[in-house]
Amino acid sequence: MSRILSEEIINLITALHQKQIIAYPTESVFGLGCDPDSVTAIKALLKLKKRSWEKGFILVAAHYSQLKKYVDDDMLDFVTRQKIFSSWPGPVTWVLPASKALSPLLTGRYTSLAVRVSAFGPIKQLCLAFGKPIISTSANLTGYQPARDVNGVYKQLGANFLVMNEEVEGRLNPSEIRDALSGKLIRYG
Repeated sequence: MSRILSEEIINLITALHQKQIIAYPTESVFGLGCDPDSVTAIKALLKLKKRSWEKGFILVAAHYSQLKKYVDDDMLDFVTRQKIFSSWPGPVTWVLPASKALSPLLTGRYTSLAVRVSAFGPIKQLCLAFGKPIISTSANLTGYQPARDVNGVYKQLGANFLVMNEEVEGRLNPSEIRDALSGKLIRYG
């Protein structure tokens, strides 16, 4: 990947640092994201989506080391790590034990956190430029179909935030979600 950042990426990263929401393409739909360490940004995202804080969020990252401060890595044994790492980078989201220090705005009513290391170029580029993971939730009002293109984001959510002008990867379904400790399939991908 080029070390020279486009003006669009610089603007998106600046918005993240300024506790703003951004929209960006994921493997199947457009996502909304923000800095997972900003309570202000997370509250704005919840308000925009009209989403309950109890649901929690997914974090996407360019590599696992970006996620380590958000999860309780010590709870993962060798076999569990192998299972997770064999699916990454890729469109599989794993629910891992959350770090005890995390805000309930990230975890919701759970003691776990959903995380994914993506292979999709736009997500990797954002996370590498930002230097940490970003929140990933579908770009839609709660209860409505997620936007699959830039126009769909604007139509459903307005234009009060920056939108990355790229296309989704083309997968038909959102990422598969699995519980790392139990192996239980939570959502088909």
